[in-house]
Amino acid sequence: MLGGTVRDDEFMADLSRVVNGTAPDDYLDPAAFFAKSYPTRGMKELLKAVCLRLSGKGGEVSSIIRLGTQYGGGKTHALIALVHAARGAKDVTNLSDFVDPAILPVGAVRIAALDGENADPANGLTLEPGLLARSLWGEMAYRLAGRDGYERVRVSDEKHIAPGADTIRELFGGQPTLILLDEISVYLRKVERAFPDASKQFAAFVHDLFKAVASTPRVALVYTLAVGKDDKAGDAYKGENERAAAAMTEAESVAVRSTTPLNPTEEDETPNVLRARLFEHVDLNAAQQVIAAYSQVWNANRDALPADAADPELRDQFARSYPLHPKLLEMLTEKTASLSTFQRTRGMLRLLARTVHHLWRIQPPDAASIHTHHMDPAFEPIRTEINVKLGQGQYAPAVKSDVAAVAGQEPALAQRIDAQKYPGLPPVTAYVACTIFWHTLAYGDPAKGITPEQLKLSVCSPALEPSFIEQARVQFITDSIYLDDRPGAPLRFMAEPNLTMIVRRIMRDIDAADVRTELAERIRALFTLPRGEFNAVLSPAGPYEVPDEVGDGRPMLVVMNHESTAVPSDLREPPPDIAEIFEYKGAERKIRELKNNLVFVAADERAIPNMRDLVRRRLALGLLQKPQEHHITLADY
Repeated sequence: MLGGTVRDDEFMADLSRVVNGTAPDDYLDPAAFFAKSYPTRGMKELLKAVCLRLSGKGGEVSSIIRLGTQYGGGKTHALIALVHAARGAKDVTNLSDFVDPAILPVGAVRIAALDGENADPANGLTLEPGLLARSLWGEMAYRLAGRDGYERVRVSDEKHIAPGADTIRELFGGQPTLILLDEISVYLRKVERAFPDASKQFAAFVHDLFKAVASTPRVALVYTLAVGKDDKAGDAYKGENERAAAAMTEAESVAVRSTTPLNPTEEDETPNVLRARLFEHVDLNAAQQVIAAYSQVWNANRDALPADAADPELRDQFARSYPLHPKLLEMLTEKTASLSTFQRTRGMLRLLARTVHHLWRIQPPDAASIHTHHMDPAFEPIRTEINVKLGQGQYAPAVKSDVAAVAGQEPALAQRIDAQKYPGLPPVTAYVACTIFWHTLAYGDPAKGITPEQLKLSVCSPALEPSFIEQARVQFITDSIYLDDRPGAPLRFMAEPNLTMIVRRIMRDIDAADVRTELAERIRALFTLPRGEFNAVLSPAGPYEVPDEVGDGRPMLVVMNHESTAVPSDLREPPPDIAEIFEYKGAERKIRELKNNLVFVAADERAIPNMRDLVRRRLALGLLQKPQEHHITLADY
């Protein structure tokens, strides 16, 4: 991992490849597998129940076990642990952490690991040269009893008609038998396109399979379902998962006393699982020192941080998750995990493994623990995870523009701010932008985003004070193009640029001469209404441009040029230009006689910048209304 040699298959637990001996060593070798595994409560209970059943020492131990969590929740990992245990788990030095070695089955165990991802109902799965299986029961028969077993159910396999319970029982051969069903939803999606009655036949198969297993000693069945507690699924295989769950629930009615539901990895065990897979060793003494340093920062900045910064539970969470920051895990489990494309523990491992490799390579000074902002989208493997694995490519323009550009590209906004404002310091603006970005990746609008207080808690460390982070946040939101600028919205990115920043960027490009011309025209139009109450004199250069006569009887409205004459905030007497026009007339500077015929209009010097900005904004909006004429596109901003 530290050498950058992390492969995708290291995070893709494939049950069938373990059984047939083609999996990567981390999964295939029992010693390596258990060395990098954490003994969760669910895994220990699973191993104990199945080993007791297979060894005949269990009495009333469950013969059928259901593993149910969302995708990536450790189900396949638990099934691989079962395969190794059923085969004796040789040379595993830490086996007693997972299961009592005394209850491991003695002798050979028939194992059928049926993985829906590898099934091929339409073309047939190759069992051996010249022999294909088109159904789960065809493959199961071969795995349990070889070619003779397949021949026993060949007609059922070819016609896709489920075999009966007695036929299935024959395949056990009176020997210890372990049947594993994984990724059932994937199998159903495939088979339902090849056989019209596939769902009905699958239901019939599991009904008779449950019946055969429950009535046969030393036989165990473990199956997985990626659904919630109410048998409702929320992933890409939602329909198939729910149909599988319905079939399993009906089948369980025939073996109700022999069925046990288990969760291989509970929520509170996730940090331990991640730590075991990511690190060979974690110094817990160092953990206490790090947590104490963070606690000091949190206590010293209570007024700037959310209430949970003062909660002792946060420190307890840190102790359990170290070296992972607790707010990182919270984000992954509550935000990223809500995406249907994210496979929980497996997805976390992929992201975090790449993050650890990147941190080891760059060694930032604030990496006393791993924060959300350390998952840097500028690092190409992490960017690929975001765009490809998570399917969040719609945010690629926001990342490129505001968050992090890859090497060789023009720096993103956050990177430019850090280079200009904070040279030689931790890239705090990039940290702010990156944290906001990860909190954007969630399912459903209400879940997206983070508050300023939680942002500071997530980013701050002994190397970064909250006040420093707040300063960077304010600077970043001022210039960000893709941040959601709607009133009341949390800090989060949008897939499209926000209109406020587009207008602001165009305003910056408006020439000052164009602003002056437009403003003069607007003033002229405002004060020279036809036959109004006044005779307007616009921007007089001196007394000689303001007549001293009754004329048509209307008073003179003298509109002073805002660029030369303005009313100061501490006004004690009229501006000199106004006083001169009021006192004198003509080029000879004679005394003005009709002073009461004059009304002066002058700009408040404090309002002049806003007046210019409003005109500049008007011009920018005009350009946006006719983008083709001015060669403006959203991509420019």
